[in-house]
Amino acid sequence: MTDYGHDLLFGSFVTPSSARPAEVVELAVTSERAGLDLVTFQDHPYQPALLDTQSLLAFVAARTTRVRLAANVTNLPLRPPAVLARTAATLDLLSGGRFELGIGAGGFRDAVVAMGGRGLPPGESVDALAEAIGLIRELWNTEERGGVHHRGTYYAADGAKRGPLPAHDIGVWIGAYGPRMLALTGRTATGWLPSYDYLKGGTAALPAMNARIDEAAEEAGRDPREVRRFLNIMKPEQATADFLTELATEHGISGFIVGGDDEAAIRRLGEDVAPAVRAAVGPSGG
Repeated sequence: MTDYGHDLLFGSFVTPSSARPAEVVELAVTSERAGLDLVTFQDHPYQPALLDTQSLLAFVAARTTRVRLAANVTNLPLRPPAVLARTAATLDLLSGGRFELGIGAGGFRDAVVAMGGRGLPPGESVDALAEAIGLIRELWNTEERGGVHHRGTYYAADGAKRGPLPAHDIGVWIGAYGPRMLALTGRTATGWLPSYDYLKGGTAALPAMNARIDEAAEEAGRDPREVRRFLNIMKPEQATADFLTELATEHGISGFIVGGDDEAAIRRLGEDVAPAVRAAVGPSGG
């Protein structure tokens, strides 16, 4: 049994379809009414079939009062980190401390380049993400005097003013799969946010991936329990109480984000599945 000591969280993964914007927002509102803890949206700025995720998050924040909100995950190559720091802090202030920063190195390189972003090779994209997270956190740090002076390999800020200070300590949740990304998660993140469908071997892959995060966290002088373990489950029929209970107790997963743009599936997750998993696992999570 793996226990990272977190209470369980349940959330929805709503497709931000530009063809039905009102329905997208209503699904987010339904998620809150059903008792879910999170509402998340994918972030693909190069895809006109999808709404702009940052704008959508602000709109949903105004329509909800309790759920936490996040991109799942932010496309860093098209969201410059200094600007993203301001956006994240603004969303957190407007939502009353309900925004979390899901972030990734960025996929679909050709599409990124077509939108004017840099198409970095995989190894460099990991280094760029690590650099970006440091810069974002430095801009949130308003306790230090003076501007931020950063001249890195991929990003620069020469005297950028700090702030605004977010309403709460924004979580940084990384979508990671490869060894270097998992190590980065252990060193720097407060959450690990992979998708079940992308795990090679399914749940059998989780012990080794968790171990990589744990090892990197310990090498960085961190307690591995500082990194909450999430899992996106894109097929709602897979999100049964028995399966989620197994993920929590055997693999330490404490955040379950379920796809499916269906009101009934969202209500079932919040009103039936989540209470059953919480009762089976107990208050401390997995």
